[in-house]
Amino acid sequence: MVNETGEESTAERLDRELVELMQEIRVLLPGVQVMFAFLLVVPFSIGFKSVTGAERALYFVALAATSVSAVLFIAPGARHRARFRDRDKEALIVSSNLLTLAGTAFLAVAMAAVVVLIGDYIYNWVVGIASGLVTFALIAWFWYGWSISRRIERGDTRPTFRPQGGRGTPKA
Repeated sequence: MVNETGEESTAERLDRELVELMQEIRVLLPGVQVMFAFLLVVPFSIGFKSVTGAERALYFVALAATSVSAVLFIAPGARHRARFRDRDKEALIVSSNLLTLAGTAFLAVAMAAVVVLIGDYIYNWVVGIASGLVTFALIAWFWYGWSISRRIERGDTRPTFRPQGGRGTPKA
């Protein structure tokens, strides 16, 4: 709710930020889970026995990064449930934001690694690495660079990971 002056209270802002964050995680998590599921079945396919040591290492990087990403995306919901009655919503939002940003970074690594692996499998290492670099560059720009450039353009110097009220915001 917005008061007579058109501003939301600290508690209302924190509630809104938490709802928005959880909605964003609800969008990210299914994709990570599907990717993780596909990666889990790959070693059991017949063709996996013919991959090289480098391809196995790259596969494991993709699997591990996807796993870490899933853990980081699930953590805010688990932390919220564990600390539900602690009345420290701002700390929960700040840490959940950091966990989500870290989760997207691990997801970026996993996606690029999978693209390299598939490019190599279908064509060769050159195509795999080139397509993985393009994928990583696209992710870097659209997930992070675009937002960062907009913040710089606007002269916004607030840390991305801290809610609008900063450290001095009262507990909700």
